[in-house]
Amino acid sequence: MPRTKGDHEARRRDVSEAVWQVMAARGFTGLTLRAVAAELDATTGLLTHYFPTKRALVEYALDLLEQRTLSRPRRDSGRGMAALRDALLDMLPLTSEATDSNRIWVSSWDAALSDPDLSADYGRKYAASRDRLSERVAAAQELGELRIGDPGEIAAGAQSFVLGLVVQALFAPAAFPPQRQVQLLDDYLAALVAPDRSDARQSAQR
Repeated sequence: MPRTKGDHEARRRDVSEAVWQVMAARGFTGLTLRAVAAELDATTGLLTHYFPTKRALVEYALDLLEQRTLSRPRRDSGRGMAALRDALLDMLPLTSEATDSNRIWVSSWDAALSDPDLSADYGRKYAASRDRLSERVAAAQELGELRIGDPGEIAAGAQSFVLGLVVQALFAPAAFPPQRQVQLLDDYLAALVAPDRSDARQSAQR
């Protein structure tokens, strides 16, 4: 009996889940056809139908990772500073799902750095992320919630801070539990608050 389109799509979903489980358990460096086949309880020969080369598997894994990352529920607390904080919180490994995604992203950096095309693609992804953060920075500045300055530079600093915090939290989760990550981010953002807002907060606390 010939396979139907539904059978093919179901098998593709199974393959996707197997690829994800391997990356979550072993990191990007542990992603091999043999490991995916074992997770799927199938032969490597079956997988070559989907991934004729290791590069095809890597490219698929990166696409899958991006799809999973973009499909995660996002915080939405409003405009201005709250929106900027939400975007930065969404990057942090504050849940088990977010931790898996971040572990895979970080473990994929080595593969990306060794491949010019992947490296350029990653550069574009991080640039796009900075652009989105820059828009939120500018909105917060318009509301008088953030100090005046180049939104792009402030966004670059915020992205760099959060990525550094991600790495520390992944390598030392006991030292950087979710509540400490949030506190560190809030302390960082507090330093960006417009002077009059900062003075008002200090007066309210006295």
